[in-house]
Amino acid sequence: MTDAVDGRTFRDVLGHFPTSVVAITTTDAGREPRGMIVGTFMSVSLEPPLVSFLVDGSSHTLRTVRTAGRFCANALAGNQERLSRQMAGGPHRFEGAVWQESPLGNPVLNGIVAWVDCTVEKTVELGDHHLVVGRVRTLRVESMKTPLLFFRGGYGDYLASATLLLDRLVGW
Repeated sequence: MTDAVDGRTFRDVLGHFPTSVVAITTTDAGREPRGMIVGTFMSVSLEPPLVSFLVDGSSHTLRTVRTAGRFCANALAGNQERLSRQMAGGPHRFEGAVWQESPLGNPVLNGIVAWVDCTVEKTVELGDHHLVVGRVRTLRVESMKTPLLFFRGGYGDYLASATLLLDRLVGW
């Protein structure tokens, strides 16, 4: 038997697991860019090449991804916190954002670390979220910048976050 876990404690403890910050992008029926930020992007399989992410089931962008049948995962760089915050909510997620079209027609954001262009293979409802599995069609490293991370409720890049953690462990 397990004890009931309240939502705040759940979020606080899991906030100690660093996550990547990934912009999931697609376009709607009118070819307008749509996107959202996720912290759960992961590799699933090498053969066939599959990746996945989790998203709140009420997400409007999730509906657009499912309708379009495709998405692009953009690994944001350590200097793209502002873009991440902008794309995390609100009606003007792409305002001022510069992007190019991927081979599948998805937005690839400028200044990112890497991108993965996918067709939707499967979606699975899991609690209040959906797991979206994508079949990788094209992917590329864009730069050697460090990635943007989310850790303990805040943003940082890999080097800054690693240094902070090491300093705390060593007691500096």
